Amino acid sequence: MALVKAADPQTSSSNASRYCRYHVFLSFRGEDTRKTFTDHLYMALVNEGFRTFRDDDEVERGEGIKPELQKAIKHSRTSVIVFSKNYASSRWCLDELVMILERKRRTSDDHVVLPVFYDVDPSHVRKQTGSLAKAFARHQKTQPLQKVKAWREALAEVADLAGMVLQNQANGYESKFIKKIVKVIGDKLSRTPLSVAPNLVGIMHSKVERINFWLQRRSTDVGILVIYGMSGIGKTTIAKTVYNSNFRIFEGSSFLENIKEVSQQPNGLVQIQTQLLSDILNGTKMKISNVSEGLIKIEDAICSKRVLLVLDDVDHMDQLDAVLRMKDRFYSGSKIIITTRRARLLKAHQVTEVYAVETLTQEESLELFSWHAFGQDHPIEDYIEYSKKLVDHCGGLPLALKVLGSSLLGESICLWKSALEKLEAIPNGEIINKLRVSYDSLQDDHDRELFLHIACFFVGMDKDNIVKILDGCDFYTIVGIQNLIDRCLVTIIDGWDKVHMHDLIRGIGREIVRLESKEP
Repeated sequence: MALVKAADPQTSSSNASRYCRYHVFLSFRGEDTRKTFTDHLYMALVNEGFRTFRDDDEVERGEGIKPELQKAIKHSRTSVIVFSKNYASSRWCLDELVMILERKRRTSDDHVVLPVFYDVDPSHVRKQTGSLAKAFARHQKTQPLQKVKAWREALAEVADLAGMVLQNQANGYESKFIKKIVKVIGDKLSRTPLSVAPNLVGIMHSKVERINFWLQRRSTDVGILVIYGMSGIGKTTIAKTVYNSNFRIFEGSSFLENIKEVSQQPNGLVQIQTQLLSDILNGTKMKISNVSEGLIKIEDAICSKRVLLVLDDVDHMDQLDAVLRMKDRFYSGSKIIITTRRARLLKAHQVTEVYAVETLTQEESLELFSWHAFGQDHPIEDYIEYSKKLVDHCGGLPLALKVLGSSLLGESICLWKSALEKLEAIPNGEIINKLRVSYDSLQDDHDRELFLHIACFFVGMDKDNIVKILDGCDFYTIVGIQNLIDRCLVTIIDGWDKVHMHDLIRGIGREIVRLESKEP
């Protein structure tokens, strides 16, 4: 039996959509606009460097859409649908429209659809009145009722999308209209989805539902949501997932990754400001000399459009304060998402929502591990026992499941057994390096020493007893434990007042002691 199976095409469809053969798929009624408006639009798109597909076959097609048209729709980033007076008289055009909208739904809005109403009233398309009424009167007599119903629903749906209208065109105006379409397509294509690892079970569904609802809820207020949790639990992945699903409903958007790391680089804050401005202004580059100048330019950019801003890995209160000070400058209805390991940031009075990320369930963990270890959603039969033991070791932490699963991909049972025995004695080095970020960021040696003592001796003990013991060893235990809680290194179990630590975090502490001490 093969250890690796091809990934489920459903799970990779959204990723595949980002690597498309065409920038634009043109849908149009050939008899109306092939040699006039659509030809001019096609040439304008091509001259701007956009790979554009149009069907040059003027011969009447068969009963269904040609396979090459289906592939072109599937492998295009955007579709421009030119509605002309006789568009709806063609059943092939209507089938094309249905397929375009299905493509849009399958990829969670990754596929952009731009309706262009060429001398047609959008309300006629929505309600199938005017010239469309005559076309549908004929379709009712010759086509199956279910197909006609699907066409009507597709027309109503596409007419409600933000589109462009040209009616009663005068000489010279058509060229300006085409330039506007090309600019809109350029703006849409410049705002691309972020890369998210496929097969992130649990995270892609139940964990993002509440945040999606918050983002899609219309409000005049500027909302701030904090995604909070320990290292490796999936905060950034959740933020990327909801960003991809929602950024196109905002007029501008920016995802600023690794704020903590970038801000520590020379001129790091200016670098962050430059990216933010470029994102919100759809690729326009603005020179910024210093942070103060950047703040003025950012305030000017965010005050006139509804934006979605994601700040990933915010680590200090002053980084959050810089955003909160500008909150009143954001255009009404804008949304800000912040990911952090710092519990203290949740207490900022302007934060409107908090989302605490929980570890994956046993079932979700096994599925995620299996995707990385076997390329499918469940373990191979001979590996089930070892898979479950490795999943138990990971404690529901997505980072650990991914690292361990990937490291064992394609390996023999003997190696799996040996790897498990080693893990029980020595933690995985890659996981340790990624998770010890919170330990390294503790403010002083006192808090680091306190963490190591708790990891080695006091996990699961009553907090008051720990305080008595460690205060007697010259620790400032109460404030120290609070600092560890702030960094997601320990938690206090509600109602029990016991100090808890994730098994992998405890393993980090013990491994640090093992590495740094000749006699641990």
